[in-house]
Amino acid sequence: MGLRRLAPPVPGVGSGRWTAASSRTSTWTRSTCRSRCCDGRPQAILVPPDFTVYREASRRVWDLVRAAVAVVEQAGLDEGYLDLSGLVAPKAAMRRLMADLRERTGLGASVGIGPNKLVAKIASDCEKPGGLVALSREMACQRFAAASPRLLPGIGPKTAERLEGMGIAAIGQLRDRPATDLRTAFGQRQAAFLQARARFEDDGAVAPIRETKSQSSETTFDRDLADRAEQQRVIERLSADLCRRLQRRELAGRTVGIKVRLDDWTTVTRARTLDDPVNDVAVVTAVARELLAAYDPPRPVRLLGVRVAGFDAALDASQLRLAV
Repeated sequence: MGLRRLAPPVPGVGSGRWTAASSRTSTWTRSTCRSRCCDGRPQAILVPPDFTVYREASRRVWDLVRAAVAVVEQAGLDEGYLDLSGLVAPKAAMRRLMADLRERTGLGASVGIGPNKLVAKIASDCEKPGGLVALSREMACQRFAAASPRLLPGIGPKTAERLEGMGIAAIGQLRDRPATDLRTAFGQRQAAFLQARARFEDDGAVAPIRETKSQSSETTFDRDLADRAEQQRVIERLSADLCRRLQRRELAGRTVGIKVRLDDWTTVTRARTLDDPVNDVAVVTAVARELLAAYDPPRPVRLLGVRVAGFDAALDASQLRLAV
């Protein structure tokens, strides 16, 4: 598990906002694997995942985290953000929490501390496993100035490739590039997003999530996709992935939706509410395909997603599988 804290106090502005984010791991690191496979041949024994065990371990971890910190945004089984506002010594508090988790669950933790969720997320990955890294926004800008923009969440391979074509191969170069150059290449909204990322700016607040409201599966393409048949095939794959996860968690929802991001960064959503909750791949796929066909994207597509919302919890198996 890793915990990330955000925002040191700003002199003269009263108490600052401290936040933490966490990501737990029970897998070998790459360096550990290399030390065990030094002859160059795979030596690992692959064990099928046991999601029941994962969920139980996650529940124990998050119970301990919530007992220590009031405001927790859980982003998954093994990742989340903690608001540490008001703590006199947040770093010491996180160190104690890491030790408590190790003692009571046997799971290690990596901790990153910063002024916002973006810095926190990246800081928590700096010294895995078992690291505790505190960075201000300015420190992050300096430390990662030479790193590829791909380090930043939200900048994928295709965007990084376009940046490299403009001579921007490092985060510092992206930060210092005239905004007019980026607006010409990417449009106003994406240009602003890219430079905010390069400055390690993020105004997202820690938002406690009490229950699952929706589940989605989406993908961003390396190359903008214009072919309608291929777009529909992607919708089918995303629907299948989403339904597997819904069925594993015994979730079903009445609302099926799609998300489409065009090559000019325009994002469009469409949804349909059904009479009965579903998590059946045939039903979800059929609705998602119809929504995409009805929208008929007017430009090449950069991202596609499928979403199910409006959950009824703990439905029995007969309710969870409906024929088309």
